[in-house]
Amino acid sequence: MTKEEIKELSTKDLQERLAEMEKEYLQTKINHSVSPLDNPARITRDRRMIARVKTELRLRELNPSK
Repeated sequence: MTKEEIKELSTKDLQERLAEMEKEYLQTKINHSVSPLDNPARITRDRRMIARVKTELRLRELNPSK
């Protein structure tokens, strides 16, 4: 998901995706602690994507006109 795709989604959709992404991220971290992942960079990528979504939600909260 790119920044442009994030901006196009509705606030409700972003909140739903955020909850899903956080759940997957935690499961990935647990799996990685038990046995190494094939691509450990996925953890960093997922964490940054969660941050992007949270940032967009916060911007919408501060500027409800958009």
